This record gives sequence, C-alpha cells and structure tokens, in this order.
Amino acid sequence: MWQALRNAFKIPELRDRIIFTLLALIVFRLGIFIPVPGINLQEWVNVFKSFSTGAAGGLVSFFDVFAGGALRQYSIFAMSVTPYINASIMLQLLASVMPKLKELLREGEEGRKKFAAYTRRLTVFLGGLQAFFVSFGISRNPNLVVVSPWSFVIISTATMLAGTMFLLWLGERITEKGIGNGISVLIFAGIVARYPQYFASAVVGNLSILGWIFLIGIFVVMVLGIIFVQQGERRIQIQYARRISGRRVYGGAGTYIPIRVNQGGVIPIIFAAAIMTIPGMIGRLTGSAVIMNLFSSNSPLYITLYGLLVFFFTYFYSAISFDPYDVADNITKYGGFIPGIRPGRPTVDYLMRVLNRVTFLGAIFLVIIALLPSFVQSILLINIYIGGTSALIAVGVALDVLQQMEAHLIMRHYEGFIKKGRLRGRR
Repeated sequence: MWQALRNAFKIPELRDRIIFTLLALIVFRLGIFIPVPGINLQEWVNVFKSFSTGAAGGLVSFFDVFAGGALRQYSIFAMSVTPYINASIMLQLLASVMPKLKELLREGEEGRKKFAAYTRRLTVFLGGLQAFFVSFGISRNPNLVVVSPWSFVIISTATMLAGTMFLLWLGERITEKGIGNGISVLIFAGIVARYPQYFASAVVGNLSILGWIFLIGIFVVMVLGIIFVQQGERRIQIQYARRISGRRVYGGAGTYIPIRVNQGGVIPIIFAAAIMTIPGMIGRLTGSAVIMNLFSSNSPLYITLYGLLVFFFTYFYSAISFDPYDVADNITKYGGFIPGIRPGRPTVDYLMRVLNRVTFLGAIFLVIIALLPSFVQSILLINIYIGGTSALIAVGVALDVLQQMEAHLIMRHYEGFIKKGRLRGRR
C-alpha cells in the first residue's frame, strides 16, 4: 500500500489531483467553523444538545454527521449538500414515472447535462426552503439571535443557501480536477472528521478492556462486511448473435449485466429514518408521553418498524433503479440473449427473479447496518454513535477513490492498491 502511495505521487497528473482534493477539503473544514451572522452560538449549542436528544434527535444527529458537525456550529455550511442529495433522489424517483425525464437520461452526455441543470435548480429551491424554515424556527427564540428576527431570517437563509451552492460548486471542481466524486468526497470528509469525537465518547464512557475489544471487533467486522457487500454483484451472462455482413463478422461476443447486492446504497436508510421521526414529533407536539415512549429510539416498536421500513425501501429503490423490462428490451434490441433463457417475457421473469434474490441479501445487510448503533449502545451502555450508515458511506467513497487511483497507476504500468492485495491473497 505504501509503495502504491509513493508511486501515485510519481505521476504528475495524479499528484496534482490528490493535492487539489486535499486543499478543497481544507477549505470545506475551515468553513464549518464560520458561524452564520446574527446567531448566539453559545446558546445555540445548548439548544442543539437538548434538541438532538428529543423525538427528532436521531434524524438531527444523522444530518449533523453528513454536515461534518456544521449544524452543531450553525455554520455557513450547516445544510451541507443535503438539498442537492434530496433533489437528486426526487428527480431519480420522478424519472421512473415521467417519460420525458427518463428519455433525457438516455440522450447521452447532452441529456445528462440537462438533467444536472434541473437538479441544480431544484437544489436552489429546496435549499432556500429548508434554510428559511430552519432560520424562521430559530428566530422565534429571542435568546438565539442577536439581531431582529426578520433580519436574522433573511441573513441566515441567504448565507446557508450560499454555503450549500458553494459546496456544490466545490464538489464539481473536485470531480473535474481532483479524485473521486466531489459531492461524495465532501460527505466522506464530514463523516471521518467525527470519528475522533466517537473515540472520545468511548474514553469518557470508561469502557473496560473487554468493551474495547468488542467495540474494535465490531468496527473491523463492519468495515470488512461493507467492503464485501459493496463489491458484491451477480453477473448475468449475455451472448450476442453472430452475423456476417460481406467479409466482416459482427457479434458473437459475450458480456454480462452486473446486479449489485446493495443496489440502493444508503438511500433506503435515509427514507426510513425520515419517516420514523414523524411519530415522535407528533408526540412531542401533542405532549403525549405514551407516543414518545413507544417511538423512542431504543424501544422495541421503533427498532422493529425501522428495520421493516429499511427492508421495504431497499426493494422499492432497487425496483426503480433497475428496470427488468428496459434491460430485457435493450438486450433483444441489440441482438443479445441470456443463455438458456428465451427472449421476451421469459427474460423479464428471469431478471426479476434474480433481482429479488440479490436484493433480499442487500436488504438484510442494510437492516443490520441501520440497527447496529442501537445494538452497540445497548450492550456497551455508553452514548456512542457507531454509525453503520456513516461507515457504509465512508467505505463506499474510499473504495471509489482507490479504484480511480488504481486506474491511473495501472495506466502508467504501476502496481496499484487492489491488484497488490489480490496478489498477496493468492500467495
């Protein structure tokens, strides 16, 4: 691994990309400590601590992890890139039911550029709406603002929206001039920056030696499991018919369609977490202690419903992202077929059967990842958020970055990270 890193810095283009990415991440981390003008930061930190332990505490802590702690600081990057993520998810869902958006994605590079432009516009709308409601809610507490309420609403909304759009621009520059997908890299940096706080929470919790062994073991197994599942895929062999035109022979080659085990990524967990905050918020607004106790984050009812929702949304999102009808139609259109399966409806049925079986494994995996924090906290009896969700994102982004670096190294005839690991495994 260290040899591969040294080789990476020997390639001027790759070295410049790595340095640019690191400088961009420094800018991102510095911006997290710049508060929005007009906020009483000391009072806000106290309110945030009390609110994060309430009914919506799980969701608040979840998004604060995405923002790298920016929400706790109420910084200019408090919303991070969550409006962009929400806009992307919404347009992907709409593309599955709106033929015009679906055709736009099939038009190649130009279609993707138009789709990206629509995503940015929706990001501005959602970001402005989200920033306004957050700012308006805070302005109603006179102890949290040091200016007039409506002045704070205007300043805070404009500042946070500008911060989100700046991060969107910075992420696009990382994608263009750096390493990895820029938006994913920014989320990765925010998640990893919180790990020292998790370690400090474990230290303050006075864990025993056995507790530390259990904690480290869970972390190692979790990371290895995520790598195994993230890289896992079911490959469906496709054979193309051979045809002769004049003196040339076309087709006859074989390829495959990959169906990933974790088709939905972290999106099913986000959907489930958002829905599970609704009963708790209703209980808080109505003052019902029964509802708040039933849907507390550690109650059996909450854990059961949360796991079922993650399982359901995994199937739901997989059905949207992988359409067997379109895949079967494209295979037939280009003269291909699955060996042993007739074209047409039998191909669709076969793809659906394989997709359901593979998705079942991915759904079980995501349920375990989603419920892991509650499991660890109940055993160790400490307030530490070992986020299986955050680890899933971090490991996925790290694998993507390593694969891009691997491609640069192999092109320059250097032995890369993944190849070297495989050679050691064979020995």
